[in-house]
Amino acid sequence: METEYPVVKLAEVAQVRSGFAFKSTDWTDAGLPVVKIANVKGGRLQMDGCSFVSSDTAANAVEAQLRVGDILVSMTGYVGDVARVSERDVPAMLNQRVGRFSVTEPSRLHPDYLFYVVRSQSVKNEIERLGYGSAQPNVSPAAIQSVIIPLPPLSEQRAIAQILGALDDKIELNRKMSATLEAIARALFKSWFVDFDPVRAKAEGRNTGLPAEIAALFPDSFEETAHGQLPSGWRVDSFKNAIRIFDSKRIPLSGRERAARTGPYPYYGAASVMDHIDDFIFSGVHLLIGEDGSVIRDDGTPVLQYIWGEFWVNNHAHVVAGDGAVSTEQIYMFLQQTNIQPYVTGAVQPKLNQGNLFRVPFLRAPDSILSCFAEIVSPLFERIRLAFDESRTLAALRDALLPKLMSGELRVGEAERVLAASA
Repeated sequence: METEYPVVKLAEVAQVRSGFAFKSTDWTDAGLPVVKIANVKGGRLQMDGCSFVSSDTAANAVEAQLRVGDILVSMTGYVGDVARVSERDVPAMLNQRVGRFSVTEPSRLHPDYLFYVVRSQSVKNEIERLGYGSAQPNVSPAAIQSVIIPLPPLSEQRAIAQILGALDDKIELNRKMSATLEAIARALFKSWFVDFDPVRAKAEGRNTGLPAEIAALFPDSFEETAHGQLPSGWRVDSFKNAIRIFDSKRIPLSGRERAARTGPYPYYGAASVMDHIDDFIFSGVHLLIGEDGSVIRDDGTPVLQYIWGEFWVNNHAHVVAGDGAVSTEQIYMFLQQTNIQPYVTGAVQPKLNQGNLFRVPFLRAPDSILSCFAEIVSPLFERIRLAFDESRTLAALRDALLPKLMSGELRVGEAERVLAASA
């Protein structure tokens, strides 16, 4: 990239070292998590699906222990993806084919600036270019160290990292807030529709802890059913009667758009939709459930995506929304704790067809309780959606400022004015 600043090879100011080559016999079901290439995503670690090693194994691989602030890079597959280790990620270990940067010239390179430089699209593109192997691209530490980066004065590096870090801090704050709000909603769902806490409290003559008008909605006894003890007046219904379902045959396209499968909106299948939730033709809040391929998690729950805005999808995924008094958010939380393994077919290519989806049992409370639940949780999810949309705007602004700040086209003072104008 063109820049007003001096440029250097990364090798002059930093070093990249691979993680530890754990053996297949080292893996355990629990213990210390091990960061692999799949966990390095979007500037942060996503620890879902981690493998584990025992504390004894970890003690023999001290050099692989991660520290807060470590900057990691994927060297196989999605080469060039970068993440920084945060407090929530440790203790953890680093697997081979994930590299760790270390600054060797702290008087010339600030680690926070290094994080943003190697995260920039231009540097990522260069690392990808240096990768070898067509089926599974690989890149070596030496190749990464050969990449050329701009090197502003150290004070300018700090200022650049601070202004971009402020945007990331706000994004992280939104993420934490959204996680807290969703956890509150899930706890309420579990209390009302899984543990039946208000009903048990009334049956035992205890205070429900709910406002009187809400407590009055719940019965004070249970009845024996074919599905076990349920609150009096509640019933197990077909999932079909709790949702509205959509597929590609119901998408309101013009003839030309339908024939070309294009038009103003991209056309995605089940797998790709999971990673692209911005540009579709449906409008509103929906839930996306995989139909073919990756439709089920290891614990038997379905692969879900809570989506909103405009989107469209082919018939390899189910698009559903709550029906009547049942909110889409309730469907989301219901499926998060429902084992759908008995309704999935296909050994090689798992499939959840529409008929089997309809057969999933759904516990139906009276509409007055369902509506009350929706009134409580809907504002929580609205705040989640607003926070996500704001974070997406902030991320776009960060990614637009980064190359301009790296090149010197935009100085920090000018960038601060841009941020102030966009606030």
